[in-house]
Amino acid sequence: MRIFSRTISTILTLSLLVSCAGCSIFKSKEEAATDYSADDENSITCMVWDRGNFPEGYTADDNALANWIRAKVKDEYGINLHFVSVDRSTSDTTIKKMVDEGTAPDIIFTYSSSVFGYMTKQGKVTDLTDSLEKYGDNIKKYIGDIQYMGAYNDLQVAVMMRRGFKAPRHMAYIRKDWCDMMGMDVPTNKKQLIEYLYAVKEQNPAGVDNVIPWAMGGDIHSERFYQGFVGSYVDGLSDRDAFIYAERYMVVANGAIEGIRELNRLYNDGIISLDFTADTDNSKYIKDVTEGRAGFFVDDTMSPFTYISEMKKTDQKVEVSPLLCFDLKDGGYRNVTEPDYGLYVMVPASSKNKTDAVIKYLNWLADPAIAEMVNYTPDHEKTEEGAAMAMAKDALFSHGYPGNPDDYCIVNRHFDFVDKKGAQVSTWTQNCKWETEEWFDYFYDLCVQDQFTFPGNSLVLDSEAKYQVDLDTALVEYVYNLMCCPPADFDRMQEEEYGRLKSMGLEEVLEERGGLYDSGILRN
Repeated sequence: MRIFSRTISTILTLSLLVSCAGCSIFKSKEEAATDYSADDENSITCMVWDRGNFPEGYTADDNALANWIRAKVKDEYGINLHFVSVDRSTSDTTIKKMVDEGTAPDIIFTYSSSVFGYMTKQGKVTDLTDSLEKYGDNIKKYIGDIQYMGAYNDLQVAVMMRRGFKAPRHMAYIRKDWCDMMGMDVPTNKKQLIEYLYAVKEQNPAGVDNVIPWAMGGDIHSERFYQGFVGSYVDGLSDRDAFIYAERYMVVANGAIEGIRELNRLYNDGIISLDFTADTDNSKYIKDVTEGRAGFFVDDTMSPFTYISEMKKTDQKVEVSPLLCFDLKDGGYRNVTEPDYGLYVMVPASSKNKTDAVIKYLNWLADPAIAEMVNYTPDHEKTEEGAAMAMAKDALFSHGYPGNPDDYCIVNRHFDFVDKKGAQVSTWTQNCKWETEEWFDYFYDLCVQDQFTFPGNSLVLDSEAKYQVDLDTALVEYVYNLMCCPPADFDRMQEEEYGRLKSMGLEEVLEERGGLYDSGILRN
């Protein structure tokens, strides 16, 4: 029986409830009553992620940073700006629903190429070409080299955000102190990792309750918990296959099934978190890590900084080390990094009369000096090396800032210091007092070692627009279901699960991607 029985319609229903709640926030403010009008071309609304991380009494539209941005934009451009919160965990389904129902803010965004493809193919977003030409000087100057990814049929339908430090998508972490207790080195390959994991189970070196050798969560919106491990079984990746299987499709590439089979063995041997698929919001996973029960875990590259700092509060002797251990046959690694482009920032077709005001605002955000103020707040300080320092959560809240001010920085995160190792390391060291400069120097070296970026393209394929949004979730479910089934049922379950993916258009997508590569268009 399948672990996942939730349906897309259920998710969309929940998303609509979230979006409606977010939609009403700015309307409740007195300032909104005087400044905002849906028909005013100089009044715009901008989506912002709600992570439940605002100080008490503040909202996405009413906090110190939002008010600072609003005042600056009003003063410089005469634009009345308000922010609409959208729950981060369901943002893609939420904005699709809001756009379909005509309730979306004037600026929406996503990291998902499939959502971008759906929006453009369905004509649900508007052309920004003329407005970008008139008011997009900063965008052209500072991030224009990636704007081709936001084009469709020779029209610019999205402004692409430029990323900052080129970090890997995911990073593995291990309890180095546990390695030391067991007389083991930090693993550098899968064989050593697996030896360590079984040793943790058998020895429980720290004597913790309910020790978990490899901690995982059950988030179905991300492949981060398993992708690096499974992908390392896909060897000799050609340029063609790298394009076809980039990146969530890697779990159905040749060789991947053996990686999933090994995860199935580890799960059934009690190495991986029991019933992790029920932990859909990752709360148990985070608790297991921060409370010191986990010997190994993989996450978004810098998310564990928070986990480690929490662990150190309880026990200063805790040693957690980043590592590369998902080796390929040649002994190297496929250290998958983000592309230079990030968010697709779009304007719904219903807001087509507001593109000038939107581009003026986005162009303002593209200025690196402005972007730094938004990303780190106007009250941020700098290190001696000139790198911006992020404020601690308590300090942010005391100033009335949101816990994630970078969520408002949706156009340019490529600050000068991110290309300088010393400066980049200095900002981590200054912001994260729980570790030494040497630790972060080592972390930086791991980040830049054996980097691999999957090829992207700006073409929106018919099959992807039709199927990919649902496939994105189904592919994660495919892996989770195979990991957790009894070993004797693995082959039968794999056949059934793959059949489900086929019924959802998987092979049609893969064939069209292969045909696009073979056409030579991408190499011209």
